[in-house]
Amino acid sequence: MSRITLYTNPLSRGRIARWMLEETGAEYETRILTYNGTMKEPEYLAINAMGKVPTIVHDGKVVTECAAICAYLADAFPEAGLAPPPADRASYYRWLFFAAGPLEAAVVNRTFGFEVPPERERAVGYGNFEHVMDALDQWLSENPFIAGDSFTAADVYVGAQINWGMQFGTVDKRASFAAYAERISTRPAFIRATGLDDAAAAEMA
Repeated sequence: MSRITLYTNPLSRGRIARWMLEETGAEYETRILTYNGTMKEPEYLAINAMGKVPTIVHDGKVVTECAAICAYLADAFPEAGLAPPPADRASYYRWLFFAAGPLEAAVVNRTFGFEVPPERERAVGYGNFEHVMDALDQWLSENPFIAGDSFTAADVYVGAQINWGMQFGTVDKRASFAAYAERISTRPAFIRATGLDDAAAAEMA
């Protein structure tokens, strides 16, 4: 039997990794780490030198970064049906990396008050915040899920960012985003993962 350990904090991007694990149906152990505490201790730094979460360890193999964790788990547990066939992965890969690059960068920069000067947009991978929102809006206005007609691991990663962003005002509340968020947030795995993380957060408080 595969052995999986999830290193996380319920108030972190670790919620994405937990949701993905719940989607796979795989059994896993959870280790809750604390900011500026156990995340920075030698034992964990030996696993993830960045001292951040999430990290998964699967049969001794370490995977960090949420997009990588989602893609890895989809491949490690193909019976869950969370990745399209290899020949049909163009949109799947496109939007996974879009969310890990342009979307993440645009949202973080906007949150911390950094705006790209118009004359410098071509030097920045995402151009500007509105370009990112418009590209994602157009796609989700035409497709029910990130890779097309079916839910995949890409929806875990992109969907979590849209859900979180609209909740905290870092992503525009556009009609396509709201409809998409409603579709994915009714999934049993999302509900289970949210309940587990909310309970862990309450216990930590």
